[in-house]
Amino acid sequence: MADSIHIGFDQGTIVLDGLEADSPLVAGLDLVWDHRVDAHRTEGSGYRRLVERLHERGVRFNDEAREFSRLETLSPLEPFVPYKHQQEALAAWLAGGMAGVVVLPTGSGKTYLAMMAMHACRRNTLIVVPTLDLLAQWVRVIEAMFGIEVGMVGGGAFDIRPVTVITYDSAARHMEHLGNRFGFVVFDEVHHLPGPVYSYIARFSLAPFRLGLTATPERQDGGEAMLYTLVGPSLYSSQVSDLAGDILAPYDIIKVEVELTAGEQTVYQEAREDYLEFCRSRGLRLGSPAGWQNFLSETCRSKRGQEAFESYLLQKHIPLNSESKFHALSQIFQRHASDRIIVFTHVNELAYRIARRYLCPVITHQTPPRERVEILARFSSGEYSCVVTSKVLNEGVDVPEASVGIVLSGSSSVREHVQRLGRILRKKGKKQAQLYEVIARGTHEENMSKRRRRHEAYRGRHAKK
Repeated sequence: MADSIHIGFDQGTIVLDGLEADSPLVAGLDLVWDHRVDAHRTEGSGYRRLVERLHERGVRFNDEAREFSRLETLSPLEPFVPYKHQQEALAAWLAGGMAGVVVLPTGSGKTYLAMMAMHACRRNTLIVVPTLDLLAQWVRVIEAMFGIEVGMVGGGAFDIRPVTVITYDSAARHMEHLGNRFGFVVFDEVHHLPGPVYSYIARFSLAPFRLGLTATPERQDGGEAMLYTLVGPSLYSSQVSDLAGDILAPYDIIKVEVELTAGEQTVYQEAREDYLEFCRSRGLRLGSPAGWQNFLSETCRSKRGQEAFESYLLQKHIPLNSESKFHALSQIFQRHASDRIIVFTHVNELAYRIARRYLCPVITHQTPPRERVEILARFSSGEYSCVVTSKVLNEGVDVPEASVGIVLSGSSSVREHVQRLGRILRKKGKKQAQLYEVIARGTHEENMSKRRRRHEAYRGRHAKK
């Protein structure tokens, strides 16, 4: 029997051939009997458990599934002295069987931790990242650290090498064919993974060794529970406040409350009450998991619904574009005339309005990649002292020169707010970081601010008004 047992890889799945359908060897392994090929089948992520089970039972088998190997030459070109938190995180990952999630603040060296894990694991490695900016950044750092040529998949590139960096979008498209070529997979910004499409990246991968990296694993849909199934348990966590002043720049958080004009307040209250009355009449709760979709569905069914939707947009628009916010922004600009500033908005319209008014470069999802790179390079050199953005700089962009962040609009997402704070916390010299949050008093922005401040980084001595 031993010589007839084969493990194969087929479009993101493992095929176990050579055992009877009711063999006790497969109990508890999530294998199903595939009548089409008269063999057991499971998702690629089941590879490690299956191989461990066969080894435990002393069963010999032919492994024709994996195409990854050891990378004996994967060593740093120069000695790298890790921080204490990086050493602790690596030790926890190794002790956890080299599969799990590590939570570290933005700017605390997650990339270097991943390379420490690569050196310890020494297997063909795939690094999955959310953006093209991050793809290029990871490639540069890995090549400088190990002196190797790194493959890239994404943005028109398709170059597979023993160490390859790939975007989540590309990985979702290609993992059914690439899933057996890497023994170690690193998920940067791993909170993206539990999505309905991205989860297949982990499910179709054979990689027995996995590392998920994030500053904020929590998801608004509660999907972090799936995260630990796809990658492994949470093995190590360090907070912003633990590292501020030593590894990260010391920081202050300042809430700036502005008043709507009397006219703006009247229009705001009328519009908000109109849309809320519509929600009450239909039994809708926008805070529930399906609340927004139900609201959209109801507003499409009648003229009254269309009016309610227009009221919803109006009560959103007024606080976003209040003249008092621009007055506050002008004051902050004057106060920090010699500092590097990032202005965060939630919508492109406001970002472009700020850019036109203050003659600042702007980066949105519409900004071409080359233009984005040029803007960030000039910002880094000091040619530009301010950049305005809507969401695209929330994560993954290395801008250590920025010391001031101004949140002029945003969602209630805790992750988004912590990511924005992280953009200004990278240590450089004696930098003192400051994050301003500008909100319109007496509007829904007050409640949004309270919700997104539910994070340890905003408590204690750092939180100011």
